[in-house]
Amino acid sequence: MKIFKKRSGKSKRVFASILEKAGISTPFHKLTLNIFRLTVLIDIIISFILIYIFSVKPGVSLWYIFFVILIAWSLVFIAVLLLLWLVYFFVIDFMIYKRKVKIEEVFPDFLQLTSANIRAGMPIDQALWHAIRPNFGVLAKEMEDVAKQTMSGTDLEKALFEFSRKYDSPILKRSISLLIEGLNAGGEIGELLDRISTNIQESRMIQREMAASVTTYAIFISFATIMGAPFLLALSSQLLVIIESIVGSIQVPKSSAALAITFSSVGVSPADFKIFALVTLGITSFLSSSIVSVIKKGDIKEGIKIIPLFVISTLLLYLFLDFVLGIFIQGML
Repeated sequence: MKIFKKRSGKSKRVFASILEKAGISTPFHKLTLNIFRLTVLIDIIISFILIYIFSVKPGVSLWYIFFVILIAWSLVFIAVLLLLWLVYFFVIDFMIYKRKVKIEEVFPDFLQLTSANIRAGMPIDQALWHAIRPNFGVLAKEMEDVAKQTMSGTDLEKALFEFSRKYDSPILKRSISLLIEGLNAGGEIGELLDRISTNIQESRMIQREMAASVTTYAIFISFATIMGAPFLLALSSQLLVIIESIVGSIQVPKSSAALAITFSSVGVSPADFKIFALVTLGITSFLSSSIVSVIKKGDIKEGIKIIPLFVISTLLLYLFLDFVLGIFIQGML
């Protein structure tokens, strides 16, 4: 029992740390309760829908309805609960990533202000405190926490190290590590901070140049996904309709025994092919947009906004081309 309580307390602390990284102040137990309530609400809605469907369908026994509702409150409940947790953790992970990006954007400016304060004669802890600006956003809040920890008696190096560990940022970890080494070595901290800031800005410029150099590849992938694939699949769908109509119109006389050729219906119906095309385009556009995000931004999370745009535009263009080609081919026939 004590081991279970210890593990439960450790899990709560881990989840609380994750929520803190995402900037969410909601307690973990309240978050769990809200997700549980939402799952129950969804399951109730599903149950009412099933009851309505069975009520208008004749010949359904009460035991069958009870069995289906029981499944909905067991298997469906577990599936919905897991899905909500999965979606929530995905949102939290994205929020943590966005906070990391915001910190990295303003971190060079913060280092330059800290360096200027050190050159003005301030000690390192006061220089960090006075370098905080409201427009720094997430970084300002994090550095305020570091300053509060140092004022309460925590060692500055330990507070900075804990701050760098909160986010999966190589830039932040490397910069804080160099700062801590400089503090231990007793070197010129102001000059060190200037060099770190300059190094971060040069790294960003190199990343922008690399992203610009691969723009051609991103354009090619986008054109092939959004324009090429929908057009080819829409054309294939209409060709299937033409073949089906031709095969259906061919009539072989029963008396012609010399002909050994037999005609049957097409194996794949146009409706089934359309479902196949939509599924294929959805998967292809999702993967292509992910590749474009990695090529342009270096991380799929940075370009997550273009993924729904890719998928929706590809599917809509396919439906539009399928409709237009259908009208054109019917006019020709």
